[in-house]
Amino acid sequence: MANTEAWGSRVGLILAMAGNAVGLGNFLRFPVQAIQNGGGAFIIPYIVCFLLMGLPLLFVEWSSGRFGGSKGHHSTPFIFDSMDKKKFWKYVGVFGIFTNVAVAAYYCYLESWTLSWMWNSISGTFTGQTQAEVATYFGNYVSLEDGAGNFSWMPIFFWLFCLLLNTWILSRGLSGGVEKVAKIGMPLLIIFGAFLAYKAITIQAGSEGATFDGVVGLNFLWSPNFSSIWEPKVWLAAAGQVFFTLSLGMGSIQCYASYIKKKDDIALNAMSAGWMNEFVEIVLGSAILIPIAVGYLGIDQVVEMTKSGGLGLGFMTMPYLFEQWGPVMAVVAGLFWFGLLFFAGITSSLAMGTPVMGFLQDEHGWKRRPAAWAFGGIVFLLGLPTVLFFNQGVFDEYDYWAGTVSLVVFAFLEIISFAWVFGMDKGWREITDGADIKVPLIFKFIIKWVTPIMLGLLFIASLIMPESGDWGASFSAIFSGEGWSFSADSIIGKIMNKGINADIANALTPEDLAKLTEKKFYINISRLGLLLLWSGIAYLVYHAYKKRIKEGRFTS
Repeated sequence: MANTEAWGSRVGLILAMAGNAVGLGNFLRFPVQAIQNGGGAFIIPYIVCFLLMGLPLLFVEWSSGRFGGSKGHHSTPFIFDSMDKKKFWKYVGVFGIFTNVAVAAYYCYLESWTLSWMWNSISGTFTGQTQAEVATYFGNYVSLEDGAGNFSWMPIFFWLFCLLLNTWILSRGLSGGVEKVAKIGMPLLIIFGAFLAYKAITIQAGSEGATFDGVVGLNFLWSPNFSSIWEPKVWLAAAGQVFFTLSLGMGSIQCYASYIKKKDDIALNAMSAGWMNEFVEIVLGSAILIPIAVGYLGIDQVVEMTKSGGLGLGFMTMPYLFEQWGPVMAVVAGLFWFGLLFFAGITSSLAMGTPVMGFLQDEHGWKRRPAAWAFGGIVFLLGLPTVLFFNQGVFDEYDYWAGTVSLVVFAFLEIISFAWVFGMDKGWREITDGADIKVPLIFKFIIKWVTPIMLGLLFIASLIMPESGDWGASFSAIFSGEGWSFSADSIIGKIMNKGINADIANALTPEDLAKLTEKKFYINISRLGLLLLWSGIAYLVYHAYKKRIKEGRFTS
């Protein structure tokens, strides 16, 4: 059965693409990354990475998606195959299905927290609780326990509800499901965010329990520390945030773009979606979390809390701070904050289902609804360990390998495919054909040379990141015969289990040793599961290719 999906309108497409990019990281990850990496100075490497990697990759993914769609392909294995006939590229395209399934497996659980916290805000769960009590509630929640230490079904209920909601919307199709959610969710996200940003920056010291004005937190966030700007870790953080926030290297952009017509614009669409995401991230994302937290907790405490990332501030601290605004406003702020996080999350998670559905519809003749429910079933099976074994590190492993490493690997290979295999001249025609704007010619050079080099350096740096973080000293150590010591956060360090092995070696009690040993077991099992998932998808691609040959169907 032919895949006849299509977008209902250009506005819907742009909002859906922006929704794909605008996710939880815009509000929870970006402000924390900025604080940890130079404050206002962080915006310099961030914008450079956006211009030299983010925008070029948006052009590449939009144009390759439209090209593949014109040949009848809506998933990256056969989009890549239509651009070059070497078998290798079909299996590179496997990343465009694998990443979406693996990320959705844990992302839907994270997304379900926002629904649960909305309910808790309405029902008054956090009323009268101290900050420590809200944090304890979060710890119990992810441990699947209630306050008395008994098993709690609430996290599983909200996760299943969220998963079913995603699946049902996907079953409604692009124009009838995904596009409608984007048209509702994105405007509401902006409205909710604007309201909270206004409340944040108008906080008055001494009013409603605040210690500092809201602008103190905003000034703190954007106070530049230029001494850190040349540190490799800052540029790695900036590049990682660009990838994370734009959903690059996942295959979902190519899938969305494959449903537009051959002569439809992709240049202005890519720019519009990209810059809309940047507005939400830089303007709204930086004006809510940190200003409110600094206003009530002070700079020192917020700096300490950001060491554990944005989830702690977002879920363990904000409900307590909203309570300072009075009972009615606490409910409103809770609904708006977790509501905007929910809309940011669901517009991204819906994008993760489309490549899988496109593959099943194109290669196996599935109808839309069975394809959607198949995706939901796969995410349920793969995501269940992230729910049941959250504290054992399964969630974090999925996030690292599928939500970080896989993105960089795929993005590097896809830009090599586009610029050097498909050919930059043909690629440039794809980018500019039907364009409603004049794309600066400099991007032709950037896509062919600058972006691949930067991506290659990013991958190598992530692969061999030194333990000390001091690259100069690490290279000197090699020449002096001392060798290279890998960071526990490097790819090689992760493979070697350096972090968990160090924790095991430093365990103080037999109970700690047992817990850490168990955690290491789950970490390695989750990695094996992800490897088996990639291999399984690769086999399905191989089977689909053989089926095409048998039926006399060609990929271009």
